[in-house]
Amino acid sequence: MTPAIHLVKGRDKSLRRKHPWIFSRGISKVEGQPQLGETVDVFSHNGEWLAKAAYSPNSQIRARVWSFTKQKIDKNFFAKRIKQAQMLREEIISRDGLTGYRLIAAESDGLPGVTIDCYKNYLVCQLLSAGAEYQKDTLVSALVECFPDANIYERSDVSIRKKEGLQERMGVLHGEAPTEPVVIEENGVKISVDITNGHKTGFYLDQRDSRQQAMKYVENKEVLNCFSYTGAFGLYALKGGAKRVINADVSQPALDIARENAELNGFDKKKAVFLNADVFKLLREYRDQKTKFDVVIMDPPKFAESKAQLNGACRGYKDINMLAMQILKPGGTLLTYSCSGLMDQNLFQKIIADAALDSGRSVKFVERFEQAADHPTDTAYPEGFYLKGFACKVL
Repeated sequence: MTPAIHLVKGRDKSLRRKHPWIFSRGISKVEGQPQLGETVDVFSHNGEWLAKAAYSPNSQIRARVWSFTKQKIDKNFFAKRIKQAQMLREEIISRDGLTGYRLIAAESDGLPGVTIDCYKNYLVCQLLSAGAEYQKDTLVSALVECFPDANIYERSDVSIRKKEGLQERMGVLHGEAPTEPVVIEENGVKISVDITNGHKTGFYLDQRDSRQQAMKYVENKEVLNCFSYTGAFGLYALKGGAKRVINADVSQPALDIARENAELNGFDKKKAVFLNADVFKLLREYRDQKTKFDVVIMDPPKFAESKAQLNGACRGYKDINMLAMQILKPGGTLLTYSCSGLMDQNLFQKIIADAALDSGRSVKFVERFEQAADHPTDTAYPEGFYLKGFACKVL
């Protein structure tokens, strides 16, 4: 008999709207002894069958829904979801000339806790939920069926797995491990991706559209690219005709790859600077030295991993954006972003407005950005929208 969970009366409303999460406080009874990540049937308080979900006894999100219909959660189930996700992205892949893209965006593609990025012939998986871990072998088997020539590599080396009662893992799941960085292409730009050591799955694919839009603001301009990582925004700035681009990051290995990326694309070495620096300190130094730029790109890492960290994140975002405004020439452009899902777009806009007030500059919002099209947001899962950004003119 399949284990089951029964919901507290009134706690089935979100499920009926197809939201995939069931919180611990919404469960009245657990039948059987489901293992970590095992599939359970979900019933309403009066015994109505609602869904099949993965059980996670250690998490506040006690279950994540695989399906709202009575179907087996097996290889065929995963293969169908994977093929559907690939089909939805074919137009984007063709349009933007992609050899690197997000194949599976977790809940937004109907596979909670599963993130899969494609880098040429490598599929890189992050499995963040108990259900994803429990179904790993089945998922890999489905991926091999859908992409028989691909190598599959795991990058589940993230601390959030602890909330699910899981250990961090990385390594080969199928095929061979990458022995060198993989060079992908997007919008005609070549980018080297270090799958085994890079951030996340190796690269930030979600900023592709924002990188493309940034080119409109950089022609013949002095550009400061903050938190540059491997320099992707800088590459697009050089492609867009920037006079000079300073890529600033605290990681020397990332800057080394950024330099290689500039060489890969044949850009003028004299126009690209790679600066190992703490961005917070660097911005203050530029302000105190009265160094000015035409364009500042501000794409920091996630500042808020939990609600407890949100206030601190707000202060951090405000600080760096205020400093960026202070080092821009009159009429200059600030391209600023937040990838913190806990910070909604309205709050981020308010932070930028507060930063403008403290900077003593007049600032205008002129354009808005969000995650690339291969990172969709399902209508039933608004949490899938996490990346937001603004183009601001600073007077």
